[in-house]
Amino acid sequence: MKIPLNEFEIHVDEKILERGLSYFKSGAITFFEEISTGKYIATVSGTEKYTVQIQIKGGSIIQHYCECPYDKGPICKHVVATIFNLTQDKLEFNGSSTTKKKKRKKSVQQQVKEILKEIPHEELVHFIQNSCKSDKKFKNHFLASFGHLSQDQSKEFYQSQIQAIINTASDRHGWIEWSEMKHLERAISIIIENAEMYLSKIKYEPVLNIATSILDEMTVASQYTDDNNGEITYIIERAMDLLDGLAEEQLPDTIRKKVFEYCLSFFTEQKTRDWKWHFPILYTASALIETEKEADIVLNCLHYITGEYKREKAKSFKLHILKRFKDKKEVEKFIDQHISNPDIRTEEIKKAFEIKDFSKVIKLSREGIKCNEVDKPGLKRIWYKWLLRVAQVQEDIPKIIEYARYLFLYNFRSEQDYYQILKQNVKKEAWLQFLEDIIEDKKPAGRWTYDNFIRNIYIREEWWDRLFKMVNENVSLENIERNEQYLSKDYASELIDLYSERIINYMQRSTGRGTN
Repeated sequence: MKIPLNEFEIHVDEKILERGLSYFKSGAITFFEEISTGKYIATVSGTEKYTVQIQIKGGSIIQHYCECPYDKGPICKHVVATIFNLTQDKLEFNGSSTTKKKKRKKSVQQQVKEILKEIPHEELVHFIQNSCKSDKKFKNHFLASFGHLSQDQSKEFYQSQIQAIINTASDRHGWIEWSEMKHLERAISIIIENAEMYLSKIKYEPVLNIATSILDEMTVASQYTDDNNGEITYIIERAMDLLDGLAEEQLPDTIRKKVFEYCLSFFTEQKTRDWKWHFPILYTASALIETEKEADIVLNCLHYITGEYKREKAKSFKLHILKRFKDKKEVEKFIDQHISNPDIRTEEIKKAFEIKDFSKVIKLSREGIKCNEVDKPGLKRIWYKWLLRVAQVQEDIPKIIEYARYLFLYNFRSEQDYYQILKQNVKKEAWLQFLEDIIEDKKPAGRWTYDNFIRNIYIREEWWDRLFKMVNENVSLENIERNEQYLSKDYASELIDLYSERIINYMQRSTGRGTN
């Protein structure tokens, strides 16, 4: 939302406005700079120091951000203090102030550009060296940005960089506070961007070293920080993406083996067992398999998968590997033993449907319905959909009606318009009674679901008298409004009466008074 700078006060809670003004007047803004045209950064000191960023365009605030945890409104007191400082000292807007206009300061970007042109090379080198000695964050940022220019791009080099970043962000007890997480993420993101650059240039060794260093060190660091905002998660996911990127390349065999072995070691380490990346990293490893021996190593890892959902996924994953490296007889035996797995059953049904082996599709689908009758109704609907597809191909009208009727009654997300399928296949003279039977059979497990189902039938059939009766039985402004387009032609005056009644009731509840 754009906020005009000269009237921002009306968009801020009064208490926050007062606190922000108090911060500004007390000198809480210890740093303020225009880093580029219209972009400002400030440090506001209170119980802690917070960084504030504001962007101005056309006399309006178009973006604002503060590191503080305030979440009870759109603008916190630190942003308010910064805006007061900005309007007082930094910007001129035509007609927005009667005070004497001040000469606008050059932005930080402009100042830095001009200074860099004037600094002798030796002095700049000396400054950077001294700054790296005295300022750990500066050193980390410098090495993260330009460390890739060093001839040493070993894993140890990148590990030491990441460890230094983590140590700088940690307090004396080794804990990383949430306020330091953004700095940590930014510094490591620079290293990841360098790895992405290497990947695009087909330089695989440093990509592997960076990705594995990040995963190793972040695995440890995650135990000593509060990752509520997901910075650690984001860093790890980007490192995993680097490994996936390597797996998609035509790697030299030495690099391929290193990536493969790292994925396996990452999986087998106990400390990653509960991570969401624990199982998926085997997918990365599987993309690198080239021999049956390597396939057996990955297959053996699947025995350590725990949890019902993951075990089901592991069976499907195992079948994928078996098809690549094992003989047909072993594959078919595995399929027969694990056909109850929904992914495996679905794959076999798809394969049978493609070759028009409809008897097999019907057999597998009916077995699936029986298998999932009680505990997995969602899967049961999937098998019914396959039966319907076969019936449609075979133009079996009774079966089409049977399966479409079930899916119309019990399917909430329709790939097909089951109502229309039924209407096209049920004889015209039997259609109205067919619908009445469906309405009777629809059990109101949830009142809203039931009413919505019946409402849609009334609308499709243009049964406006029954739709109006339904609205009249559950009168609310929302209900009247969503049905108005269907009822306004035949029930205009009645709708006006219903609207009037609900509005009066609303006013009485809200104000405690009636109307004259």
